[in-house]
Amino acid sequence: MVLRNLRPCAGGFYRRIYHHHSLLTSSRPQYLKQLEDYLRRQLMFLDLMKEKNPDLRFQPFREVFEYFIEDFKIYKPLLASIKNAYEFKLVSLQEKIRTLEPLKLKLITLREEYIQKILAIRCEEKHEVKKLNEDKLNLMKVIRKKNEEVISLEAQVARLRKSLTEEYVQYRNESDARKVLLADLNELRYQQDELSLLHPTEIWKEDQVKLKMALKMARRDLTQAQMEMTLLRANFGDVVPRKIFEQLEKNHNVLLEEMEMLKHFSEGLRKDYNTLHQQHRDTVKERDQLILEVQELRRSHTPRPNWSKCPEVVAGGMDRWQTLIRGKNSDQLVDVLLEEIGERWLRDQEVFPGLGQSDEVPVYLRHDSAVKNKNLSKKEVVDIIKDIWKTRGEEEECQENLPEYFLRYIKEHYEETSAMEWTYSIYETIRIFRCNEVMRQFYDILTRKVDESTFLGQNQIVAELLNELAKKDIHNGGLFSIEQFSTILKRTFPLKKKDQIMELMQTTDCPLDDSSNPVQYRVLFREDEEGNAEPFIHKLRIQYLNEKLTYLQELRQVLEPGPNVNAVQLRAAFIAIDPCMDTKTLNNYLSQAFQCTPAELELEGFQPVETLLKRLQAGIVHRFGPQNPGAID
Repeated sequence: MVLRNLRPCAGGFYRRIYHHHSLLTSSRPQYLKQLEDYLRRQLMFLDLMKEKNPDLRFQPFREVFEYFIEDFKIYKPLLASIKNAYEFKLVSLQEKIRTLEPLKLKLITLREEYIQKILAIRCEEKHEVKKLNEDKLNLMKVIRKKNEEVISLEAQVARLRKSLTEEYVQYRNESDARKVLLADLNELRYQQDELSLLHPTEIWKEDQVKLKMALKMARRDLTQAQMEMTLLRANFGDVVPRKIFEQLEKNHNVLLEEMEMLKHFSEGLRKDYNTLHQQHRDTVKERDQLILEVQELRRSHTPRPNWSKCPEVVAGGMDRWQTLIRGKNSDQLVDVLLEEIGERWLRDQEVFPGLGQSDEVPVYLRHDSAVKNKNLSKKEVVDIIKDIWKTRGEEEECQENLPEYFLRYIKEHYEETSAMEWTYSIYETIRIFRCNEVMRQFYDILTRKVDESTFLGQNQIVAELLNELAKKDIHNGGLFSIEQFSTILKRTFPLKKKDQIMELMQTTDCPLDDSSNPVQYRVLFREDEEGNAEPFIHKLRIQYLNEKLTYLQELRQVLEPGPNVNAVQLRAAFIAIDPCMDTKTLNNYLSQAFQCTPAELELEGFQPVETLLKRLQAGIVHRFGPQNPGAID
């Protein structure tokens, strides 16, 4: 659709009217009113046509601007160039929009597909979880029923035992009564014999020898009967009737079989429940993995940086850029580019503005006016930093913190009038060149991001390893075999795991399967001219930091879920994860966490766990022994 209308005004007549009118009054020019009326009529016409095309709605504005250019001949070149610039920009934007339309449709399609997949997974998971819950409830009912049956059987066994005890007591009573009756019967027999002796006429009628023989036989029979009775009483005094015993044994065997069957059934139910529970956990894990994959796919649609453009702007061209990016990831490449930008800025900066004299400004930067840039090279700054650490280590009982000592060192080694020029130049250099290990460590400690003890702890483990290697190097040849070097590492760092020792061995660039190629250990401790250490020392320092983070993470897990803890709880957590720690070191760690003396620990109240862990992370914290003594991986 193309709008066909007459121009709202033309010719010099209107310009003359506009000029004359502007001289007489300060109201709006007539020419401007005509242009506005024309624009309003065109837009009203488009509104009546219900036209939503943005290009068509832009056409009246374009025509009004062209009329304006045509009628003002003096400004026509400038206005025409402005109009062409905007037209060119609009065309480029429209081209870009057209190129992005397919990608937008693709993203929308992918989003809908993954949403449908997630919804399907969620529906399936809900159905499975519901089914598993129903199975769980049914199994719980069966287990409850079986438990009730077991309780009932146990009650029956208790009743049978009680009945057996009562029967046994009744038997004992009857046995005792029988024994009493036998004793009474014997007593009656003795009395009868005594009565027979009271009639002498009858006795004398019998033969005396015969009577003596009969008495002797009677006494022998009595003795034998008593012995048999004693033997029977000893053997069968506690015996129940065989009929009752067989019945009880039969019932007992039946109950044992039923109990064994119930045990097997309960064990089967428990295994089924564990299997279903494991399947549920696997399903949840798979769901989480799918969600992570969806998020990763969404993230992967983000445009990645085109690093091939960088050699055009980096000094040295493609050769230097290939040297800079070797072995670095995207995050490290960003640091490289920032260093390149910062180096150019630092080279072009003739003076640095002073930061003032407030307390918030570090003591080595307190200056009001601008200071001159010394344009120090990286090697010069590294040499100064190394000399600072050397002189600071030689001073005994140095109580100054590093910022104060840094300022004093500069004033002592350089002119005091130019001290601020040196401190500002060194500070800006180490602030920009963060990829240099020496500068980064000095900057972090100087700005209080890291405690000085962390740097000393890393240097301490490097010095310990170097001393141990020097002691074992009897011939002072600087060479060790692969096995010897690995053994020394394990003895020096007994708490390191096998994979950590293997990582250190791999940085030596010696084939681990070739014992004929020795390790030159002195080469591993060298530094280049900019202070960067070899990969072996770099890996050793990284392991030191990772071990500290792992140690503090174990401490965090023991302290959870409480957000605040006191000294007693923190002490118990340290003992739980590191039982081999001595009392003095434990008190030092607690004092470092609560920032007080060991004597004041009992007076300290509850503090947030995160605050305590940050304080510990800033200082020297390391493990003294395995979590389970004697179990070193």
